Parts: sequence; structure tokens; C-alpha cells
Amino acid sequence: MFSPVTLFLAQTGQEQHDAVPHVLQFFKDGGVFMVLLALSSVVTVTAIVFKILSLRRRNVIPGELERQVEDFGTLVRQGNVDPVLKQFETGQSILARLCGIAVEYRGRPRPDIVEAVQASAREEMVKLNSGMVILDTIITVAPLFGLLGTASGLVVIFQGLGIGDTTDQSLIARGIGRALDNTIVGLAIAVPAVVAHSWFSRRIEVLSSRLETLLGNFARVCEAAAPPAGPRGNSTTTPPGQP
Repeated sequence: MFSPVTLFLAQTGQEQHDAVPHVLQFFKDGGVFMVLLALSSVVTVTAIVFKILSLRRRNVIPGELERQVEDFGTLVRQGNVDPVLKQFETGQSILARLCGIAVEYRGRPRPDIVEAVQASAREEMVKLNSGMVILDTIITVAPLFGLLGTASGLVVIFQGLGIGDTTDQSLIARGIGRALDNTIVGLAIAVPAVVAHSWFSRRIEVLSSRLETLLGNFARVCEAAAPPAGPRGNSTTTPPGQP
């Protein structure tokens, strides 16, 4: 006797096995542009997953480090900055790396600190926006592939019309199916890409604004801090990269 669960799993497995030939036939009937649309869908999913992982808050502004940066002045007065400085040195997040740059320039005028941080921040923003151009391209290209597939379906329809009484109904039906399938798949790829692009753009904007606020306050703390010690432990200001 088979249990209901076993029968359900067997039926589900059989349905999945039967669905594979239908999917393959669907792409085969869609023509060459359907193959390009399939590749576009894979690229779209890959780009979306990549952006979801890269825009995780712990990779940009970890919550604990955010609180420590906000209270950095208090930590300095308490003499409890070593754990935070170690996080800056490891640089596991964008906030940590930029704060590390500000710490290297501590004791200098605030414009010098801000300029150094902004130079590094531009590089970090380029990395933060990586993958967005792929979504931009997919948003434009996927509907065009669908339109080309639609045109190829119309060609098949006209081939089925023939001359006089030689109309091939099956060929016409296949052409209509190709045209509709390519149009639907093209739009089905572009729409999620548009939604994802808008959401990622907004998240990048929010994270960038928060970074700017945190680093602006942090720069003021670094300006008031003592400059790095010289080779003999004195407090002379030594520019990075100079002995």
C-alpha cells in the first residue's frame, strides 16, 4: 500500500518529467529569437540575484557598525575605539572602508578629510551600481527580441497563406503562436527587470544618502582628533605614504 504522500510525490515527479518536453518544444516553436529571450531571462535572474546579495545592508552599512560610527565621539572619550578601528581595518563593508580612510586623515582640516573620503566613495559607488547596466540593457533588448520574434511569426503566417487555395492552416496557426509567444516572453522578461531596476536604484539612493550623513558627522570627529603619531611617537602630522 502506498501512502498518500508517496502517491502525491510520484504524481508530481511525473508531471515535472512530462513538462520538460513541452518547455523544450515551446522554445523550439518560438524560433531563434526565443532562444535569445531564454538567454536574456537567465542573465536577468543572475543580475537580480547579484544585486540582492551585493545590496544587503551588512555589505554596505552594518547595523552595529552604524551605531558605533554615530557614537564614535563618545567611544573616543571612553577610550574604547580599538574594536571599531579593527572593523575599519578589515573593511568588510563600504562604511568600514570609508571610515578607515577618514581615520587615516584624522587631525587634518575637515576639507582634506572629506576630499579623501569622497575620492574613495566614488569608487565604492561604481561598485555599488555594478550590474545595473545589465538590467538597463535587458529592459531595452528583451521587448525588441520579442518584437523580432513577432515579425518572424508574421513571416510564417504569410508563408502559410500561399496563393489561391493552397492555404496551409497549420502553418498559419504556428506563425500566430510564434508571434504571440515571443511577444509575451519578451514582455515577461522586461517587466520584472523594470521593477527590479527601480527598486535597486531607490535602495542605492537611500544607502548613499545614509553613508553621506554618517561620514559627514564622522569627518567632524576625525578633524577634532589627534593626528597620527610620528615615527618616535610624537604627534606631528605625517601625510600617508611619506616617511
